[in-house]
Amino acid sequence: ILKIISSEAFLLLIFIYFLSRISVLAPPHLQAMAGLPFTLACNITMETGEVLKQVLWLDMANKTILHYQPDKNDHVTKVDGVELSQQTASQQAHTSVITIRRAAPANEGCYQCLFDVYPTGQQRGRTCLSLTAMVEMMDNKTVVSGKPLTLSCKYVLSMRVRQVLWKKTAEQGDTATVASYVKNDRPIIETPFKGRITLNPSLGQTKLSIHQAQTEDEGCYTCEFHTYPDGIKSETACLSVYVLPKPEASYVTVSEDIVEANCSAVSRPAAEISWNVEGHNQTLGPAVTSFYQLGDGTTMVVSSIQMQAELLDDELVKCEVRHQGLESAIYVSLNKYRNFHVIPISASCVALVLLICLCICLKRC
Repeated sequence: ILKIISSEAFLLLIFIYFLSRISVLAPPHLQAMAGLPFTLACNITMETGEVLKQVLWLDMANKTILHYQPDKNDHVTKVDGVELSQQTASQQAHTSVITIRRAAPANEGCYQCLFDVYPTGQQRGRTCLSLTAMVEMMDNKTVVSGKPLTLSCKYVLSMRVRQVLWKKTAEQGDTATVASYVKNDRPIIETPFKGRITLNPSLGQTKLSIHQAQTEDEGCYTCEFHTYPDGIKSETACLSVYVLPKPEASYVTVSEDIVEANCSAVSRPAAEISWNVEGHNQTLGPAVTSFYQLGDGTTMVVSSIQMQAELLDDELVKCEVRHQGLESAIYVSLNKYRNFHVIPISASCVALVLLICLCICLKRC
């Protein structure tokens, strides 16, 4: 019995001796952002006389993802997406750092660094990786009234998502739930939005579609991913709804030599109106601009300017309307001679019709 105890004690002493001579350092836990690169590092300290023959890195399935021999720096065997980013060596220590190009859900787990040391044998370090993620959402959007649009956002760790929720915050600050989706169920559209909005049944990439945008759809939309164990992850984007102007121009006679020209445009947001004379780019005196807020969220802008009546004969007077939703300005011409031409043409048409009717009547008579 004494011999057996002595043998076990001897082996224990040998183990403690070698343990004190060699050690591997690696962070036990590491967190990385999904979609971004991350690094893993191990360091081994050895005693004099020990030689590092080979370094291997294993993934969570114990498959080799990279290995090399320290004395052969130009010979590294690795899988796609993994790089040896750093190695520093001395007689008593060696540091190995690898980079995985893009963190994905499949990369979660525990990695091992293996150091083949002679004569001690193989030494191991272990680092467990967990992922975190941010919600990816499109930037703020603008849509023309009556047109369709889709708001979308993405959470790459979809296996953690239990529910997706869309909320809308109006300009006044009121927040309302628009739609929601729970796994293995149908999307729910709240009553005020039914018939106009749809939500795709997805927990990872959610899309809220508005069939025909209206001014009341303007506001900020938040997509919430209710996850476990990370809690609620959310992001917000704002939607602006434009109503494009359809300007109209007319004039009235103020006195024998003076006319007042008026140009109006209803839009959202308010349009900018100016006057000019073609060929001269000349503003015809100060204009008076009035703004009228309409009940549907649009604004009527009316610009009035007085001018000499003769300008309608000599120049091409135009109303120029600019709006954020237009690539270029809209021009509406205002000319007296065009009104004069309309009357003779119309009169000629009426006379021609009367003449034809008279001829038909005479033949029948």
